[in-house]
Amino acid sequence: MKLKHYFGAGLLVILPAFITIYVLFLIFRFIDGIWGRVINSYLRQNFGLVIPGIGIIIGLCTVVIIGFIATNFVGKRFIHILENWFLRFPLVKQVYPAIKQIVVSLISQEHSAFKKVVMVEYPSKGIWSVGFLTNDSFKEAQEKTGEELLHVFIGTTPTPLSGFLILVPKKSVKILDMPVEEGIKLIVSGGIVKPDSL
Repeated sequence: MKLKHYFGAGLLVILPAFITIYVLFLIFRFIDGIWGRVINSYLRQNFGLVIPGIGIIIGLCTVVIIGFIATNFVGKRFIHILENWFLRFPLVKQVYPAIKQIVVSLISQEHSAFKKVVMVEYPSKGIWSVGFLTNDSFKEAQEKTGEELLHVFIGTTPTPLSGFLILVPKKSVKILDMPVEEGIKLIVSGGIVKPDSL
């Protein structure tokens, strides 16, 4: 009986750490593979050595350099010209602006994508779903329904960044006091981790 208890306690310690390390390893390997494969191939052929992680280091340096250029006046103008050229390609004009807006809202600390954690009766009356308030609804939707609507993003377990958008009357949205981070943890855990136990 004690052996079973010890085994369970060991799993509670090891599994979260192992899964976290494994996910970070997958991300590291993916990013490193973009630049690392090319650079390490060159180093192997000419110097007979391989540097693990060189791709991620160069990738991070590239992002910092581009960020530095983008924050300068001349750099901003150049990126604006580059974006206008990029938008001329077929399908890019339809996809790029939406993706850019999503990325800006997710990364920007001033304009968070998820404003508040909310509850809505969805998918039917009496069944409550936890979601995130993302915005006020657009004018046409409010005119057609005659109600003040809110954009609510219902995230799916265990990846709350995938899910679906619903437009809900403001009076039907229950705003919760919990921070957005706790709402994300609640959805990721499938309700196992409760906000008051975090």
